[in-house]
Amino acid sequence: MHIRPLAAALAILLSGAAQAAPSFVNGLALDGAMLDLSGGSDANNGRVGFFSDIYYDTQRNEWWGLSDRGPGGGTLNYATRMQRFTLDVDANSGAISNFRIAETVVFSSAGAPLNGIAPSPASNIGLAFDPEGLVINPKTGTFLVSDEYGPSVREFSRSGELIRTYTTPDNLVPRDAAGTPNFASDAGNTAGKRTNRGFEGLAISPDGKFAFAMLQSAMLDEGGGNGTVNRIVKFDTATGQAVGQYAYSMKRSGQGQGISALVAINDHEFYVLERNNRGIGVGATLATADKEVYRIDLSGATDVSNIDLDAPGAVYTPVSKSAKVLDLDADTLAALGNKSPEKWEGLAIGPRLANGDYLLLAGTDNDYSVTQNDSGEQFDVYFRFTDADPYLSSIQCPLGQTTGCTGADTAVPGDGSYRLLPGVLHAYTLSAAELGDYVAPIPEPGSFALLGLGLAGLAAVRRRKQ
Repeated sequence: MHIRPLAAALAILLSGAAQAAPSFVNGLALDGAMLDLSGGSDANNGRVGFFSDIYYDTQRNEWWGLSDRGPGGGTLNYATRMQRFTLDVDANSGAISNFRIAETVVFSSAGAPLNGIAPSPASNIGLAFDPEGLVINPKTGTFLVSDEYGPSVREFSRSGELIRTYTTPDNLVPRDAAGTPNFASDAGNTAGKRTNRGFEGLAISPDGKFAFAMLQSAMLDEGGGNGTVNRIVKFDTATGQAVGQYAYSMKRSGQGQGISALVAINDHEFYVLERNNRGIGVGATLATADKEVYRIDLSGATDVSNIDLDAPGAVYTPVSKSAKVLDLDADTLAALGNKSPEKWEGLAIGPRLANGDYLLLAGTDNDYSVTQNDSGEQFDVYFRFTDADPYLSSIQCPLGQTTGCTGADTAVPGDGSYRLLPGVLHAYTLSAAELGDYVAPIPEPGSFALLGLGLAGLAAVRRRKQ
């Protein structure tokens, strides 16, 4: 392949020249045993999986958090879901506090929950769903959710009912040499997205006309685990059809490097959260965590829909990529022993503050603080964050129990020294100048009146509750 080096280098230089890092304000470590409002009471139905993605609905002043396919690693029937949560934001400083689950929405199709079980048969996705990216279409108010299994983009009503599935470009479908899809694993596949490396990031243009879904890393036929270039797919939200693909060059290959979030700044610029798989996690190693946010611009990038990105002689211009905008490892919480979590996966531009700055919220996926062995037996994972390497001193206990554990200790002591892996939220502020040409999502003109009535009703309800 041949990436046009001069154009790419110039774009990177220009896009990064005036960028300044957002300022860290504070963070929250959320209880790993927290339950949602589904009525479930255990790790497989009720425990919050926290933030595979975060989205702030500017029109309704609502925060949404997305959980992935559940704690079973694709082997358990987990009803996939998202959470509407409330968060107190200091209008002056941007400090966050008082996280609470306000609503739990389960994804369904014709009344049947979409579940986290890997597709079976492997050639048919069916009800299988591994949600990773979340946005709200400002034109319709419906939810768009990207999925790793397809990779796919699905549209849902406000109650979580499936409306439609966008058409995945053929070149992204995981398949063998004969073209037979295998959505469940990489076994036999020679092309398309890699397992657990589907549409990890999702963004929507401010006018709601286009959605942008981003693969976590390179496809099987474009370098696989050794590849450094992955794809952003542009979809027309009216038709659900792809209208373009663009190449993104990652920092490296190896260490599980990939992207975890895509956030629209306007209709052509985005934030990308790129990370490795190091840090505090249920199955990670601590050193050396690397979690960074970049600003990218699709303007001038080649549409690579019909280009094999690693083919000899391939010529294209990737999206421009700034210097590092934010280092998520630079600021840590005492509650985690001042160490970085592994899975920074959620990123959202939040409300504007009193001084004109914006809130930027980042969040982690804590994998429900659950792991499992080769036989499918599940274990709660407890950490002692005061230790130099909490991963080495972690213990695994039978699900829902605090005795019969293995690891550094055989039981969870009652002194609070061991805790489930929390979900983490970090609050940052950045000025309007730092954010640049930001355009907030814009609803259809005819929806403003209805939206105003809805917000007035919400305000009335809140007043009655006070």
